[in-house]
Amino acid sequence: MSHTPHTEPDAAAAAAAAPSSADEAVRDIADVNAVEVINTVAVHLMSAAAVKVGLADDPAAQTDLDEARKLITSLAGLVVASAPEIGDQHARALRDGLRSLQLAFREASAIPDAIGQGPGEKLTGPVT
Repeated sequence: MSHTPHTEPDAAAAAAAAPSSADEAVRDIADVNAVEVINTVAVHLMSAAAVKVGLADDPAAQTDLDEARKLITSLAGLVVASAPEIGDQHARALRDGLRSLQLAFREASAIPDAIGQGPGEKLTGPVT
């Protein structure tokens, strides 16, 4: 009598034949066009920056202007660099969101940066 563990042959075969989630992710990203990837990354940066600048449910616990500055500056770099590639319609929406975050950052700051020195303003120009 054998003491080897019993496995379902169908389950083992299915597991071996099924692609891993990493394989699925690689295939999925290959099917997504560049504009969608850029917009998705920009929305994630915007969302994270909005939370850190105090525009979320619990501003007292979630506001972190140092983190917000980094996120907004990164978003500005992405928007400025990708604008010629993604077209005016997409770039305009991203620029509007970025500008709103830059203004929210200025309002949330106890000592606002000089005009042109706020997060991302070296890339986008002064925001007032």
